[in-house]
Amino acid sequence: MNREVILRFEKISAKDIFIAGGKGASLGEMTRAGFPVPPGFVVLASVFDKFLADTDLDPEIEAKMHEVNYKDINSVDRASNEIRELISDAEFPRDLGEKILKEYSKLGAKYVAVRSSATAEDSSVASWAGELESYLNVTKENLLESVKKCWSSLFTPRAIFYRFEKSLHKKPVSVAVVVQKMIQSEVSGICFTVHPVTKDKGQMVIEAGYGLGEAIVGGKITPDTYIIHKYTQGKPTTILDKNISRQETMIIRNTKGTKEVPVPKAKQGKQKLTDKQVLALADICMKIENHCKYPQDIEWGFENSQFYILQARPITTL
Repeated sequence: MNREVILRFEKISAKDIFIAGGKGASLGEMTRAGFPVPPGFVVLASVFDKFLADTDLDPEIEAKMHEVNYKDINSVDRASNEIRELISDAEFPRDLGEKILKEYSKLGAKYVAVRSSATAEDSSVASWAGELESYLNVTKENLLESVKKCWSSLFTPRAIFYRFEKSLHKKPVSVAVVVQKMIQSEVSGICFTVHPVTKDKGQMVIEAGYGLGEAIVGGKITPDTYIIHKYTQGKPTTILDKNISRQETMIIRNTKGTKEVPVPKAKQGKQKLTDKQVLALADICMKIENHCKYPQDIEWGFENSQFYILQARPITTL
C-alpha cells in the first residue's frame, strides 16, 4: 500500500486517477494549474482497499456479488443493503480517523463537501458520474461517517447494476474520497464547453440556478441556459442565446446538511448571472478545456462575487 493515505489537491495531478479517482485527479490537476478550486484533500483509494482487507470484508463482499442476478432488481437491492451494512458496521481505523480529522482542521472550514471518487471514473470504458454518493455541509462530527458512506456507495443498487452492465464486475474498482471546503453558492450550475445537444465545438452552454448545485443535478429546477460563442482567439465574447427560467425554490445549507427554501419573489424571474458574469465564467471554462485538451463538463459555484470550480470531467458522449 502506498505509504501516503491522504494527499492534498496540490500534490495530485491528472495522472493520479488510479489512486485519487476521477474527481480527485481532476481537482488536483486544476488546483496545480491555478484554477479557482476550493481547497481540499483526497483519502486515497488504497485506504479503502486496506480497510476491506483489515476488516476481512473482502471475501464476504465478493461472495455477495457472486450471488447477484443483475437483471433481478430485488437481487441487486438485497446485495446492496447487505454489503453497505457490513461496511457501516465495521470499525473505522483509529489512526486513519485521526489523520483525516487533522487534515480537515487544516482546511479551516467548518463545512466540507465529501464526494466519492471511483478509480474507474470518467475513463473511456465507463463514466461513474452520478452513480456514487456525495454529502454536502458535512461537519467534524459526521465527517468519518460520511467517508464510510462514500466507500459503501460503490455498492448502491445503481452502482452494482452499472458495474454488471459495463462488464466491470470482475475488474478491480475502488473508491477514493474527496474532502473539500464547502462553497455556499448563491448561484451554481454546470458548463458544457461543447454544446451537448448539437455537439457544436464553437459553442458552449452554461446552466445556472440559485442556491446549491444539487437542485440542478437532481433535476429539481429548470436552470437558466446561456449559449456562448467560442471565438478561435480563445476569448468567449458573445452570448448567442439566453433562456431565463423562473425559479421558485432553491437548496441551501441547514443544520442537517441541506434544505429546500423559497426563492424571494423579487428574484424568481430574474436572470441568475449578469452577462458580464456569464462571460467571465465562460472564460475560466474555456481555459480549463484548453488545459485539459478535451471538452469538459464543469460544475461551478458563485459565492461572495467569486466563481469556484467544484468539478470537471471529460464529456464522454461526443
